[in-house]
Amino acid sequence: MADKFYFSRDTEVYLMMGVNVAGSAAATSWKIPVLDGFSFSQGTNTSEITLAEMADGSGNSRRSRQMFTDSYAPAEWSFQTYMRPFVSSNGATGGWEASGSENRQHSVEEPLWANFVAAPTFTASVTETEAAWNQGITNTTSSKTIDFTSSEKPALGTFDLFFEFGGAQSDGSGQSFYRLRDAVVNSASIDFDIDGIATITWSGFASMVTDIAALPTATTSITEGVTGTGNFIRNRLTQLSVTAGDTATFPGVNSNGVYNLVLTGGNITMENNMTYLTPETLGIVNQPLGHVTGTRNVSGNFTCYLNNEAGGSSDLFEDLIEATSIITNSFNTVFKIGGTNAPKVQIDLPKCHFEVPTHSIDDIISLETNFHALPASVDPTAADHFEAKVTYTGS
Repeated sequence: MADKFYFSRDTEVYLMMGVNVAGSAAATSWKIPVLDGFSFSQGTNTSEITLAEMADGSGNSRRSRQMFTDSYAPAEWSFQTYMRPFVSSNGATGGWEASGSENRQHSVEEPLWANFVAAPTFTASVTETEAAWNQGITNTTSSKTIDFTSSEKPALGTFDLFFEFGGAQSDGSGQSFYRLRDAVVNSASIDFDIDGIATITWSGFASMVTDIAALPTATTSITEGVTGTGNFIRNRLTQLSVTAGDTATFPGVNSNGVYNLVLTGGNITMENNMTYLTPETLGIVNQPLGHVTGTRNVSGNFTCYLNNEAGGSSDLFEDLIEATSIITNSFNTVFKIGGTNAPKVQIDLPKCHFEVPTHSIDDIISLETNFHALPASVDPTAADHFEAKVTYTGS
């Protein structure tokens, strides 16, 4: 039998919810197109026992050691996807919506978002019944909204990730399959590469990585939007809106608190800061049990050229550095990724604390501003307690 080599470009990735213990069947499967540079791995936690003796009567001293495997470390995974909103088609093969349903807004990477902000369940579409998440995401005919109102939980959504090496091979044979069981999304990072396409870098954990014989059989398989070419978003069209809550300290343009800032780059990173719990029973190799959430963190930075127009970047720097009596400032910050025309994604950060910008000395002087999105209220039952809201609009 000839040797079989696997190439990263031939890899296909699937996210499945409702996978049974044996890993042979799933309730719903989504195909997730990923970019080059994906990874997954799992290590072990070990203990080392050493001997340290003085010399015996013959002048010998034992200098050996022993190694013990205590437990498996949580598996770690990471990959990058494009942000790809679209309007669903009724009754499409591998589609979100059944025949006769409304044309609601979805995105290719939607199940990752759902599990990042909630512990969701998903109802697949049937005749006259819309596909729907029970929490975390609201799909309408005009937009798709992702918020954090369901993320005030000690644990969030889990799913299974499947990597099919050789999945894109035309001969359809010789594939190798890996299952990442009970996976969670820990981080979502959006970069503003001015000449690029809008992407998200996802990373997370899983309890175990196993080699399996085949992909599970899914009751519902969703692939809509995967092969589309009209649902990519150009970063160069991205706009930024900044409005201060305290217009006396931060007057902006004409004392309205608005600052005119044009992006040259930036990043928004959202993190769940999860940790895994693993027992420490002696005599066996322990396996991770599950995750718990930590402090939710939404932060990032943006860069823009230094200019002296009214309410420009120079005024923002001056106002921030002179606000010595303001401990926590507040700016309503809105990123319109892709501009104002669909396909687009809008990220609302209602209460951002800005750090004092730093100067970057290059051919053109620029400023980099770090920000931290904060909740308007620490009460999880309050309607405005979220740090961020993400709105997708497809065409």
